[in-house]
Amino acid sequence: MNRPWTDLVFDDRRRGVRALVYTAALATDFVLVRQPPGGGDRALAAVGLLLCLAGWRWALTALVAQSALLVTAHTLGAGVVPSLKVLAAITLFEVAVRGRGRAPAVGCGVLALAVVLNRFGGLPGDLAPVLFKAAVVAGLPFFLGSYVRMSREAAAHAREQAARRALRAEQEAVAARAAERAAIARELHDLVAHHVSSMVLRVGVARHVVTDAAAGPGGGTVPDPRVTDVLDDLHSSGRAALTDLRRLVAVLRAPGTEPGTASLVSDGALPAVLAAVAARAGRAGPTVTASVDPAVAGLDAVRALAVLRLAQEGLANVARHAGSSARADLAVRMDGGTVRLTLRDDGGAGRPGPQAPDPGGGHGLVGMRERVALLGGTLDAGPADGGWRLTAVLPAPAPVPEPRP
Repeated sequence: MNRPWTDLVFDDRRRGVRALVYTAALATDFVLVRQPPGGGDRALAAVGLLLCLAGWRWALTALVAQSALLVTAHTLGAGVVPSLKVLAAITLFEVAVRGRGRAPAVGCGVLALAVVLNRFGGLPGDLAPVLFKAAVVAGLPFFLGSYVRMSREAAAHAREQAARRALRAEQEAVAARAAERAAIARELHDLVAHHVSSMVLRVGVARHVVTDAAAGPGGGTVPDPRVTDVLDDLHSSGRAALTDLRRLVAVLRAPGTEPGTASLVSDGALPAVLAAVAARAGRAGPTVTASVDPAVAGLDAVRALAVLRLAQEGLANVARHAGSSARADLAVRMDGGTVRLTLRDDGGAGRPGPQAPDPGGGHGLVGMRERVALLGGTLDAGPADGGWRLTAVLPAPAPVPEPRP
């Protein structure tokens, strides 16, 4: 909302500038127009200007002193009485602009009393002219200053109301997004969690069936240990997926309210989590070697989660495109506040050459690029040395500027 000119000109922080403008304008009037002839008039004019200048700090006190100076100048028969009335009227205007309640009323009464005292000898015959002069000299600046003050207060109230409406609209938007997140969480749970838990349950049953069949009466054929290993890995992977899914659903339902759900990586646990990811990927077929800098344990939650997802998606691509005979090296290093992730594979034994991830078969590489870009980092992926190489660099978070006092 644009501020009105009265709010800009008569802001309390600019009262010193206004005092200088008033004083300079009236001093110019004294020097160039009125030109007081006597030394006494010049002295009275100088005192009046100094009191006007002092009004930037002590407006009511300066007004009382100017009223007394006005009475003194009239008693001495000085020719600068009209100019002193203007000075006092300007100071009263400032009192009315800055304050409300008793101070403006007291200032108006003191200046009006000074005007009446100067014409006291003509009363009661000159009552009407005296009241008119008092109304012009004291009443007019009082009401003008009060009007400016009320206009500024009304503008401030309007801005406050606009800010409240904007805050209310933002809160309503947040509530709407929260409701939408809750709806997505319910749909996610209904569509995915049920099926994943069903698959985990069936894999668990299959593990027991294979074991019981081999140990049951009649002998049976000893199952291939690799079958048992695959079933065990499927079972643990499915349980881990359910755990991550439940935590993600908790975040969607009530972001920031569940302890430990703001990130899927606990504080300081990233090295161990990456080692587990590499081990799980190795059980799926490829030979995976992981080298993780212990310093990554100090990463913030957002970048830690990004590193975890990059490692998971990259190793999944190795298993998918390079095959079970491939060898992969995962390295995560810290360089100051920057984290660098590098994943290489040899393309698999007996393969004719590197194969890029099928761009039409999924969105893994696109999702990784978007995740890295959101953090201001870079991601390079492509064929290298007969295999595939992926390098991601995540810079340190930008410092948050200190709020201005």
